[in-house]
Amino acid sequence: MPPIASPGAAAAVAPRLPFLQLDVFAAAPGLGNPLGVVLGAEALDGAAMQALAAWLNLSETSFVLPPTQPGADYRLRIFTPRQELPFAGHPSVGTAHAVLEHGLVRPHKGRLVQECGAGLLPLRVEGEGAGRRVHVRAPRGRTLDARAEAVLASLGAVALGPLPAALIDNGPRWWCVELADEASVRGLGPDLEAMAAANRSDGSVGVAVFARCPGAPHALVVRAFVPADGIPEDPVTGSANAAIAAWLQARHALPAPRFTSSQGRELGRDGVVEIAVDEEGEVWIGGQTQTVVEGTLAW
Repeated sequence: MPPIASPGAAAAVAPRLPFLQLDVFAAAPGLGNPLGVVLGAEALDGAAMQALAAWLNLSETSFVLPPTQPGADYRLRIFTPRQELPFAGHPSVGTAHAVLEHGLVRPHKGRLVQECGAGLLPLRVEGEGAGRRVHVRAPRGRTLDARAEAVLASLGAVALGPLPAALIDNGPRWWCVELADEASVRGLGPDLEAMAAANRSDGSVGVAVFARCPGAPHALVVRAFVPADGIPEDPVTGSANAAIAAWLQARHALPAPRFTSSQGRELGRDGVVEIAVDEEGEVWIGGQTQTVVEGTLAW
């Protein structure tokens, strides 16, 4: 019988990397969207990053690398369990929080510049620690020519709002669908298999439904479904909120230049996304991040 290889042999040569698990868009731990962050990830190639993101099974995991473009403070790559994304909101906000907490970068006049697949993106930083707020300027959202019938059918018999459904590309491609009211959004039970098939057919990452909330502390309620990536529902989603804001801006239908959205209560969370559209029409999204887990990772 051949000797059995020691399971520690492979682990002994695996790089030990600083690892954090954060809660993004959360005023306290447990309210937002979890994010895995691997610092100093130069030893990992894309295949290793994808494998780790699939194993962690978080909606996204980000990997921090040295910048390659002038003007950038750091670079990150973002992976869902199934694919790499050029941009995502909660990884951008959360990763900035992580590199600041670990002293890897310092803001210049309250600003950082992130390098990612979508290019160089500026970030605003306010405050320190758990009360720190980070806002990232999302890539400009483009409305794509696409048919919405399959996506709308996956939502079932639900009352729609006045805006037509639109496919918005701001790095990932989100279907943005307005529903009639907050109750319609919170009570929605979509056909996730049909939705996943629709997403795969048009290359969209998922479907973001929203409604206006007159009289509530938040201007919008949002839910985001990503079944084609193995994520039935994402708790709190920066890029989806940015896509919705871009669509509202294009239709001159913003609730205000600055507002907040509520997302995640259907999953036991209570995320708050802060959204602003500046004078140039650029969408900024952000909020608070909580550090929940710190340690080292062998992969």
